[in-house]
Amino acid sequence: MRDKARVAILISGSGTNMAALLYASRAPACPYAVVLVASNNPDAAGLKLAAAEGVATFALSHKGMDRDGHDAAMDEAIRASGADHVALAGYMRILTPGFVRKWEGRMLNIHPSLLPKYKGLHTHQRALDAGDAQAGCSVHLVTAELDDGPVLGQCAVAIQPGDTTDTLAARVLIAEHQLYARTLSDYVSREADPDWIVAKVGELALALPETDARPSHGAPGWRVGGEKTGKYFAYVSIHHHGEDAIALLVKTSGGDEQAAVVDQDPELYYLPKFYAPSGWIAIRLDTGRTDWDHIADWLGRSWRSVAPKRLTKLMDVAAEF
Repeated sequence: MRDKARVAILISGSGTNMAALLYASRAPACPYAVVLVASNNPDAAGLKLAAAEGVATFALSHKGMDRDGHDAAMDEAIRASGADHVALAGYMRILTPGFVRKWEGRMLNIHPSLLPKYKGLHTHQRALDAGDAQAGCSVHLVTAELDDGPVLGQCAVAIQPGDTTDTLAARVLIAEHQLYARTLSDYVSREADPDWIVAKVGELALALPETDARPSHGAPGWRVGGEKTGKYFAYVSIHHHGEDAIALLVKTSGGDEQAAVVDQDPELYYLPKFYAPSGWIAIRLDTGRTDWDHIADWLGRSWRSVAPKRLTKLMDVAAEF
């Protein structure tokens, strides 16, 4: 059974969005759990709330520290908590590119405007000054450029006659509390969706030279080497043969490597029915914590084991440059 995704939340102040995420996580069907609330402000009120609710906290003032050093300390605390994802919830720090790269695709933020409108600060006043009919909020993935990552969800809020920045902000905040938990839940759940998993594996497999996708016995598969002589180097098994798993099947060098890999992490690897005698290994893709760089490495190794020598030689030459 898939574990809940583990989320660390970064705050700088009262933590109302953090509280919304935390209380939403208490629902039995919620796909994530909050494992850490961390702040650059040791006096942040949200830290006290989190501690009272039994959530681990971490605080480190950024004053007197360089940005790289502070981000490194925050990253260390997040990783020590076992978090799979990071949710920024009023974290008033511009993150270093190095920190963002470490959490690429796994760090979300909420912003009080309908992006791409009004990146940065003073969003409500800018919406009022523009005469907009609607304001709102957006949840997006964090990238190195401020408020510029892919938008995952939005909620529009009507601007009413006589609105001030305060009255508008209060309604947008209600929308934020609803939107963030819902969007975070959807995002961390995507890796349990078989269609999403197959598409992700396909993206990585088809990035390798001369590959094509072709189902085999009802399982999505990928080959290398051409239409007539192509050989399979990967399959996705979706509960095939009664197995309680969605897994990537890739080739190994044989029985010794199979045994060593399964012994290394039996919760991640297993021997697939019918394929194991031919040297294949299964890697679970439904844990919610898939390391896709690791999957890409396995796909490359499996591809290399069956690819024509002319292709592997080209890859070796390219790797030297």
